[in-house]
Amino acid sequence: MSVTVEKRVVPRGDDDYLQEAWELKEEIREEESLLKQRWRFFADAYERATVYAYVAGDDTLAGFAAARRDGYILFLAVAPDYRGEGFGERLVAAVAEDAETVSCHARASNENALAFYKHLGFEVERRIENYYEDGGTAYYLRLGERGKLRDKLSEFLRR
Repeated sequence: MSVTVEKRVVPRGDDDYLQEAWELKEEIREEESLLKQRWRFFADAYERATVYAYVAGDDTLAGFAAARRDGYILFLAVAPDYRGEGFGERLVAAVAEDAETVSCHARASNENALAFYKHLGFEVERRIENYYEDGGTAYYLRLGERGKLRDKLSEFLRR
């Protein structure tokens, strides 16, 4: 894609790109048959997080990661038209710049998410049965300590 994409940071408490993030997450959910979330749950978590976003010149949200202060990724999504261009990796790297570790949960049946996180060097720390509202199983994934994390991400982004 030959469009200019700019990184933006939405501080905790702001709702910039909230609607766009919801719509992107819902588009992906429908395409990949993922669990539907409630709007209020998503909006509350989004507004309590720092959101790292990549926005195209026409103000289209290419991708975003909403993360807590401790580096836990609440939501990460990259628009289908922007996949394969390194935005997901850059979003994880942005979270890592501000945290000692980076972690998240991923649905055990979400092979795309698990492959992405494992590709970056995340390791499964534990399996959690009945984690999701629909009874689905999750894996808790963690990338590592700050020094190791930066080394892993630097090495990956140099490729």
